[in-house]
Amino acid sequence: MEIKNIVEKNLEKAIDFLVELIKFESVSGKGEEEIQYYIREKFTEFGEPKLEKIPESLKEDPEYTFADFELDYSKRKNLVLVLPSSGNGKSLILNTHSDVVPAEGWENAFSPEIKENFIIGRGSADAKGQIATIYLSLLSLKDLNIKPQGDLIVEIVIEEEIGGNGSLALIRQGYKADGVIVLEPTGLKITPANRGAIWFKIEIFGKQVHMGRIWEGVNAIEKMCFLIQRLKQYERKLIEESKNFPLFEKYYQPVQLNFGKVIGEGWPSMVCGKVILEGGLGFLPNKDIKRIKKEIEDVIENCGDEWIVKNYKLSFDRLHNDAYQIPSDHPLVKTVYQSALESGINPEITGFIASCDGRLFNKVGNMPTVVFGPGDLEQAHSKGERIKIDEIKIASEILIRTIIRWCGKE
Repeated sequence: MEIKNIVEKNLEKAIDFLVELIKFESVSGKGEEEIQYYIREKFTEFGEPKLEKIPESLKEDPEYTFADFELDYSKRKNLVLVLPSSGNGKSLILNTHSDVVPAEGWENAFSPEIKENFIIGRGSADAKGQIATIYLSLLSLKDLNIKPQGDLIVEIVIEEEIGGNGSLALIRQGYKADGVIVLEPTGLKITPANRGAIWFKIEIFGKQVHMGRIWEGVNAIEKMCFLIQRLKQYERKLIEESKNFPLFEKYYQPVQLNFGKVIGEGWPSMVCGKVILEGGLGFLPNKDIKRIKKEIEDVIENCGDEWIVKNYKLSFDRLHNDAYQIPSDHPLVKTVYQSALESGINPEITGFIASCDGRLFNKVGNMPTVVFGPGDLEQAHSKGERIKIDEIKIASEILIRTIIRWCGKE
């Protein structure tokens, strides 16, 4: 009961903190500078947080994700707080992000509102509510006079929404732990598996001529329409191969191939000479991203149209988030689960249907990783985004118990 009471006592401070966080228009890739300094100031209450510069050389990393504009790291930095320990326990990283997606069409997105049991505003669930949960946990640990035996590393990163460059930088800079909890809005579900997502671009080059001599040309639009049918056949195959994959059985269609953008070059009276198709593919941990890339390439190479095979370009220059999974009975999963039971809830262990930074810690950093947090995923990026205050409180109790169980206490 002591943990519950202390969390309850500190809840108002955490909510006030969240309200202030939402006021920062910290749009990913552009607006994270000021909020990171603000969080650093607040976290000095728990130790010596530092702002870690992201080197420009990170752009050469194969795991780096480019945006559709130039990303400048001269002012935007990650925040890291390491709570010192005796080193006799297991170490744990708590990671989440301060960047948000734009709020076009939502005039009051950065003017937070408290309504009944909800806080409303851009980033309330994804993921400033997660920052507030960590803050509430640290505040309560301090009041409880609990010092972890293993290192507790708190990371508030930038550019999660772009593809995870902030977390990637910290992994490359050597931040490691025996376990990682990435805080995202899972509705207090424990998710040791994460769907992957990749964006692709296909260019098909035709032969442009005036429509009066249409028989001499090759229409890139018609070729792309043909290829789209082959890609939809591949989608059906992928869905069948991924059916009933553990932890994702309940989702209606966790695997999908989407066409999001088509651009044709030409004139109404000209045979189209070039078409660009951009799309995305969501996939489960039964396949890794390398295999998915190869399968998309194979669809084109084996499409049955010789012109397409000789006149296309395939690229994956943008989002490339791998899928990952750790066993449901992994000690980290069991620790979070037991902590949840002790906090009064019986959480579902399931797959996370969105992609996030969790896969970087697992696939690049080789660290066991769980995604967990308050708030509903359906609220992320939505107009009217909100988070339940009660969920922040419960999530904090679970985190505190997880830290004590995983790291030990002095």
